[in-house]
Amino acid sequence: MEKRQVHSGWLITLTSLGFFMAMMDSMIVTTASTAIKMDFHISVASLQWALNAYNVAIAAVLLVGVALGDRFGRRRVYNLGILVFTIGSILCALATQMPFLIIARIIEGAGASVMTPMSMAILTNAIPNEQRGKSLGIWSGIGGLALIVGPALGGLIVAELTWQWIFWINVPIGLAVIILSAHFLPESTGPAASINWLDVSLSMFAMTVIIWALSESTTGSNWLMLGSVFILGLAAGMWFIKRQRVSSAPLVSLRLFRNRNFLAGNLATFLAYAAMYGVVFFLPQYLQVVLRANTLQAGLALLPWTGTLVIVAPFAGKAVDHFGAGRVAILGLFCQGFGYLMIGELAAYQQAYIAMVVPLAIAGTGLSMAGPALQKVVLGAVTSTEVGQVSGVYNVFRLLGGAVGTTIAVMVFTLAGNTQTTTMYISGFCMVMLTTALLSVIGAGCAWLLRTPEAHRTKQKSV
Repeated sequence: MEKRQVHSGWLITLTSLGFFMAMMDSMIVTTASTAIKMDFHISVASLQWALNAYNVAIAAVLLVGVALGDRFGRRRVYNLGILVFTIGSILCALATQMPFLIIARIIEGAGASVMTPMSMAILTNAIPNEQRGKSLGIWSGIGGLALIVGPALGGLIVAELTWQWIFWINVPIGLAVIILSAHFLPESTGPAASINWLDVSLSMFAMTVIIWALSESTTGSNWLMLGSVFILGLAAGMWFIKRQRVSSAPLVSLRLFRNRNFLAGNLATFLAYAAMYGVVFFLPQYLQVVLRANTLQAGLALLPWTGTLVIVAPFAGKAVDHFGAGRVAILGLFCQGFGYLMIGELAAYQQAYIAMVVPLAIAGTGLSMAGPALQKVVLGAVTSTEVGQVSGVYNVFRLLGGAVGTTIAVMVFTLAGNTQTTTMYISGFCMVMLTTALLSVIGAGCAWLLRTPEAHRTKQKSV
């Protein structure tokens, strides 16, 4: 490890900025989606890849990115990730057609895939134990801030400039972070495990083609081809799982999934974020298409939903300690589902936005409760030496949930409605909200399987 004087202010600022940018670009594009759709003259099915290409790329590269950081230096890989992210942002801003934007978003996502885990690893390694909780709290809060300001900032930029500027703003920030990180961040490494590139390729291929096949099913493409691609993706996934079972240094240790809390917590996380991303893809469009809001108004209209994170998350942590993660997660997911169901009902009767404020706050409160509870139970299900890989797996489930949830929402919208008339748009949107409510309730069912920490420890002792 490199020895240098560490300034805690620079350390927290520079690591938090990388996390903030990675989170921001998964949200800021949501309020710009209508402008991108109109500019490129594309369908809703094609538009989903503006969001999915980024999330799938992060999920596909994240685990290998963590391994590369442990092996070659976390600061070095962190800065490389920011550089790739910045280049991807430039390409996104220069895109004039949807295929080019999708490729650029994949590049951007590949860079972002290491920014979050490396920033957390650098901060955790450099901060003394007695200051670590406070520092990680600040880091998490700044990252969470991206979820709150992302849609509103995206709406402001599109309203005052053009959608391309949501990507241009990453360039000066990214370059500044790279330059400053080289001077102020310490270098560190982790266990230098070997990387099996066949496993990496199989996991990337399986995730990408399965989601692509599901997404393309909404476009009326050749069903025989889509079915063949989907089966090929499943086969690659099964081969990957088989290799992990026999590998001495697996990319993902399947032993972790024997832990009931780990499995149930990740499944509930997958479903929670599948529901959330399905809503975040369609709700800004609904506000603009049906309620005639401009991009800035649509972004601000999401604040009762996203803004609850700041208020509820700190109390959620205390509630988990007092009542247990399972109960908090169940209540949170039911609140999320109930909020989405209410929004769908209000949309069916074409109610004004003001009627949606309370349901949005209820849904946001639910996710703000469930998210921290599920993260804590997943990370707490393993030993401290496995936290790195477990954190990576948790984030893969979260991001894949977002990608699959967006795809499911588009499929449901396509089956129940279309963009040709306001009536049909409302019909599709209402079915999307019903579907996301159902996903939330299923997620609550998974959270019901969680054991309390005390029961879990007793079980471990008895084994």
